[in-house]
Amino acid sequence: LKASAQLDLADPNFHEAWQPGYCLKLLDPDIQRKSKQLRTKTVSYIESLEEGMPPNPNFPVVQEANQAGFCLKESIKIQALELLQNQKIPALLGGDHSCPLGLMEAIAEHYGDFGILQIDAHADLRPAYEGFQYSHASIMWNALKMTTLKTLTQVGIRDLCQQELELIHENPNRIHTFFDADLKEAAHQGVAWGQSIQEIIDTLPQYVYVSFDIDGLDPKLCPNTGTPVPGGLDFGEVLSLFKALVKSGRRIAGFDLCEVSPGETEWDANVGARILYKLCCWTAASQGKLQAIDH
Repeated sequence: LKASAQLDLADPNFHEAWQPGYCLKLLDPDIQRKSKQLRTKTVSYIESLEEGMPPNPNFPVVQEANQAGFCLKESIKIQALELLQNQKIPALLGGDHSCPLGLMEAIAEHYGDFGILQIDAHADLRPAYEGFQYSHASIMWNALKMTTLKTLTQVGIRDLCQQELELIHENPNRIHTFFDADLKEAAHQGVAWGQSIQEIIDTLPQYVYVSFDIDGLDPKLCPNTGTPVPGGLDFGEVLSLFKALVKSGRRIAGFDLCEVSPGETEWDANVGARILYKLCCWTAASQGKLQAIDH
């Protein structure tokens, strides 16, 4: 929010881009307090895992974290459904990538069949990573449990485990993964980014939820995110993807932006604020609440 003061609201892609109105609901202090308490409790457990102890879902702190994760998910879902019923567009600003599951479930309940466009360095397809049911590494595993989620399209993936890779290969009609290495190789062979974008969009249904982990970008744009990985998308490439998605006639039903973590400077927050504003604008345009300008 502080870094957004550097952001000019005029945008050459839109007529009066600020007009739809964007509202930020501040974080519930009780949630923030509970998060800090659980983080302190889980440190020793995670350190034990790193020393070779197998994950134990019955460990007291794991059960407490899983229950808290469920309560947060349900709270977000209830709030999102209320917004949807009032013809508002819900979006979630993380936090780690475990946060948006409740919003995804609300989108599924409100719209029915939909697809997820995931921009990420990681596949996030691990079942209950380290025993934590609502881990940031398990968000898409959990999302796939929704029967109305018809397609999961992943872009920029470049860090995953063998189990995740096998799951992708076993579900070719439901999971469409555009690995970062493949996108880069295509570019080196002369394939235009616009052509790759079209291949990505072709996998998506009419209603699309955008799940954006900031580490999907090149780490030069998010050096302080928790799990940066070399490679990734450039800022302009992402904006072209948003634009083409909306120009295709698809409707962005909602979105999240997660894992933005400012360091000593505001660089990460500056980039995050600009991605957030572009997501707001293109989402509003996809729903007819903002006029996009053809160039």
